[in-house]
Amino acid sequence: MVNLVAIQKPLMHWLMKMAGVKPLLVEIKPGTTMNFWVPVETFKNHKAATAPQPNKPAVVLVHGFAAEGIVTWQFQVASLTKNYSVYIPDLLFFGASITDSPDRSPDFQAQCLAAGLKKLGVESCTVVGFSYGGMVAFKMAQMYPDLVNNMVISGSILAMTDSISHATMSRLGFSSSSDLLLPKSVEGCKALLSVAVYKKLWFPDRLFKDFLEVMFNNRKERSELLEALVISNKDPNIPNFSQRIHLLWGENDEIFKIEHAHNMKEQLGDNTTIQSIKKSGHLVHLERPCVYSKCLNDFLASVHKHGSKASKRHRS
Repeated sequence: MVNLVAIQKPLMHWLMKMAGVKPLLVEIKPGTTMNFWVPVETFKNHKAATAPQPNKPAVVLVHGFAAEGIVTWQFQVASLTKNYSVYIPDLLFFGASITDSPDRSPDFQAQCLAAGLKKLGVESCTVVGFSYGGMVAFKMAQMYPDLVNNMVISGSILAMTDSISHATMSRLGFSSSSDLLLPKSVEGCKALLSVAVYKKLWFPDRLFKDFLEVMFNNRKERSELLEALVISNKDPNIPNFSQRIHLLWGENDEIFKIEHAHNMKEQLGDNTTIQSIKKSGHLVHLERPCVYSKCLNDFLASVHKHGSKASKRHRS
């Protein structure tokens, strides 16, 4: 029987190419390869072994835990490519990205992502991180402040402490992060969707079954990623980020509630702004894609306008 999710992939790939991005495998180091959807000109330059410098400000879209890059950001890509060089990575053990390293930490994901971007000629960028991708984005901004100029974070936190993990899973009625994020059954898939969205949606069981078969590969490695994500309450510290950070949230997010965003804003200081979108949950970028894309584009326009003015003042 045909997998309904699998047969949609060629269509999505075609739509991404029409929007101006193409897939490219980048060897980070021997044994570690990451897939990136990159601007067409970057793809051509990289294949021709010429310097693949982006000709527009670079925006990097980092996915969450339940789906790979273009599935997560399918509704945002076309709205960005006119004004920005858009890069959509698949983090390790998602999509075609793989490593033989035993390191499962978000630090390692951030290191590999930064190395891949540099190989693609990206010297500075704005990183947009959702959920798990937001935690990787925070790590990358902390480790590579010259690479990451600004951040947009949705449905994420600075770090998953054991107390936050326990409290969140208990509140949602799951035994562990793996129980929530790596469902093994149609019922588990439905439960994940029900806590991730504001408006309850109905899909046939067949679609959930097909989604399970296509999207939840590398289960052992992904379970290890979740284990490595949780740190002790004694370990967290609040980095002093130099970047502008915009927290763009679903007002009804049940996984990381809007209170988490307000707490982070207080912790991160004056460089951080917050904006919520009504009638949307954790999957705000999929539930309210037009509103989310407008908010994202407004923020990007503001930071690049400010940067352009600062550059002119510096030259004069």
